[in-house]
Amino acid sequence: MNIIVMDAQGGGMGRMLVEGLKKALPDQPIIAVGTNAIATSAMVKAGADQAATGENAIVVCAGRADLILAPIGMVLADAMLGEVTAAMAAAVGRSPAHKILLPVSRCQTTIAGVPRMTMAEAVARAVEEAVSRIK
Repeated sequence: MNIIVMDAQGGGMGRMLVEGLKKALPDQPIIAVGTNAIATSAMVKAGADQAATGENAIVVCAGRADLILAPIGMVLADAMLGEVTAAMAAAVGRSPAHKILLPVSRCQTTIAGVPRMTMAEAVARAVEEAVSRIK
């Protein structure tokens, strides 16, 4: 299974996702893709097996993924203080991969019906969902 973790800005959520996935699925390769080098570096330090950075990397990897884990902003053009381009958002949204998107209110988006939770809680739920789809 081709699992892609995407993040932007400082890569904190992506780092937590990679750590959680590696703990739950130690033999499963994880590819980290960041909108910038700082986000990518954070995910590599967390244990990602491969990594890439930038718009083209997101577009290419989204098309090759079986499972994408990312903050909701990765499907919203101009989110993450403008780091998510329209091409990135379209590529993630159009990807045939199953997407596990984490609710992040910093993207000026609220998902109705989703209870407020900490980033750690959202990451834990995302990792549980990913594991259930793999095992």
